[in-house]
Amino acid sequence: MKEADRQRVHDVNDEDLRQLTHKHMKVFAKFTSESCEICELLAPPFVEFADKAAFRNILFLRLNSDENAVAKKLMQEKVAPFFVSYCQGRILECDTLTEEQEVLHMLQRLRELEPLSA
Repeated sequence: MKEADRQRVHDVNDEDLRQLTHKHMKVFAKFTSESCEICELLAPPFVEFADKAAFRNILFLRLNSDENAVAKKLMQEKVAPFFVSYCQGRILECDTLTEEQEVLHMLQRLRELEPLSA
C-alpha cells in the first residue's frame, strides 16, 4: 500500500471535532494525554486500526484531553484514554478504555452500524 493511500489519524482540536463529526458519516475519536501510560500502549493499535481496509469509511481523530474539560476529568479519574464514536454527527458511545480489544469492539460496533437514511 502506498503511503499516500493510507488513512491517517488526524490530530485535531475541539472545534475541528465538532466540524468533522458533521462532515463525515462515521468518526472515531481518541482523547489522549502525554502523561498517560495506557494512552501510549494503545497508540500503535489505534493507528493500525485506522490503516485497515475494514475501517476505511471511518475518520480517525486524536485530541489532547487537556483541551477538553470532560475528557480531562475522565482521564484524571480513570488514567486511560477516552474514546468516542460518532455517526451522522451524534455520539454513539463514549468510554475510557484500557485494552486493545475494548477499542476494537467499540470500533467494530461503529463500523457495523447502519446509518439512518435522509
